Amino acid sequence: MVQLFRRQAASTPDRVALVAGAERLTYAELDAAADRLATRLAAAGAGPGALVGICAAKSAACVTAMLAVLRTGAAYLPLDPGHPAARVELVLTDSGAHLLLTDGDPVTTAVPVIRLDEEHPPAPPFPAVPPDPAAPAYVIYTSGSTGRPKGVVVPHRALANLLTGMRALAGSSEDDVWLSAASLTFDMSVPELYLPLVTGGRLVLLDPKAAILGKRLAALIEREGVTHMQATPSGWRVLLYAGFRDPKLTALIGGEALPAALARELRPRVGRLVNMYGPTEAAVWATSWEVPPEPETISIGDPLPGASVHVVDDRLNEVTQGELAIGGVGVASGYLGRPALTAERFVPDPYGEPGSRLYLTGDVVRRTGAGLEFLRRADTQVKVRGYRVELGEVEAAMDALPGVRQSVAAVSGDALVAFVVGDCPDLRGRLAEVLPSYMVPTRVVPLDSLPLTPNGKIDRRALEETL
Repeated sequence: MVQLFRRQAASTPDRVALVAGAERLTYAELDAAADRLATRLAAAGAGPGALVGICAAKSAACVTAMLAVLRTGAAYLPLDPGHPAARVELVLTDSGAHLLLTDGDPVTTAVPVIRLDEEHPPAPPFPAVPPDPAAPAYVIYTSGSTGRPKGVVVPHRALANLLTGMRALAGSSEDDVWLSAASLTFDMSVPELYLPLVTGGRLVLLDPKAAILGKRLAALIEREGVTHMQATPSGWRVLLYAGFRDPKLTALIGGEALPAALARELRPRVGRLVNMYGPTEAAVWATSWEVPPEPETISIGDPLPGASVHVVDDRLNEVTQGELAIGGVGVASGYLGRPALTAERFVPDPYGEPGSRLYLTGDVVRRTGAGLEFLRRADTQVKVRGYRVELGEVEAAMDALPGVRQSVAAVSGDALVAFVVGDCPDLRGRLAEVLPSYMVPTRVVPLDSLPLTPNGKIDRRALEETL
């Protein structure tokens, strides 16, 4: 990433690189700002082996900070200033961060703090020392099954592979404008931030809070001439409800399973629709599928360049239906400070080069003629009155009913509950026509909309807390 951006800045110094509200920076200005901050960071101890926290609103200063940290050879740790202070403190402590960059009041006194809103003195170009490909580029924390968040360590080689692979996939060039709508703590933000900056395009920042305002978002896309945008299925629904249509837009969708009904509704409203799949542990995206004009079934497609995918059983033997395992250059280094968990999920790759590893995703998939088909999470199986129930199967049946726009199934005690957006008379009766009786929800909760997490995914915990 460091070399790719510097090469682009030298090639197109006067081209606008970044738009953040009324602020616009050329490639030369962004490059110089990153040099100034990198000099300050290096003097404070940032360098290879160090981790620098960035707790700031999405802004030009924040993007500059990410570039500057990478330039020193350190890795960055994005933190959301909107999260509870105790959560930020927990992540900082767990990560062992050496420095904290912030644009507000420091959330901790445990590490040295540098304010992003301070003026940094002019500095000569920061020495261009290529980072070790195996060295960490960034660490993103995800929720843990034990309640303790875990940091995923992504190396430079995985980041560079993601960008070079997606450059061809998305057709990103100097004429393109990318909208960055995801929270910086959501790994989906990585390609939308960096891909335009290494291909000579323009990066337009959007406050994640504004991403839920469909008409405002649609107006920004039109005003800035956005050509590429990523969003979760929930995020694209926000735009569709606002009447969005742009036949020039390349739409990338991921982060959640793509419902066939949404694919059929969205596809004719955009120029291209690409279904993306990948966990944080495989550097954001590992597979892709170009959605056809009239999709019938949904696939997560085939591996991106540099990635390999295997459908395996418990002994890592290839099967037609089983757990998806991801190998290749994009596999993360592991979980920060969690060797046992790393060894459990990142295993030796029997199909790759000596020393290579597979990441076991926990996703159950099936091989088809169109590529991989996502079926469910391996851990979404529940029991209702002694019967095994896959919540994804119940949700798929509800989503297929006329009038249902979105649905979520959950368990409360021994009862199956349905949260439904839309209007489907006699929903339980219609489900009884296609599902066994024990899979028909005993309670239906109508909603105007489903709650979303800061990353734009359905907030299942918030739904369950209403029961």
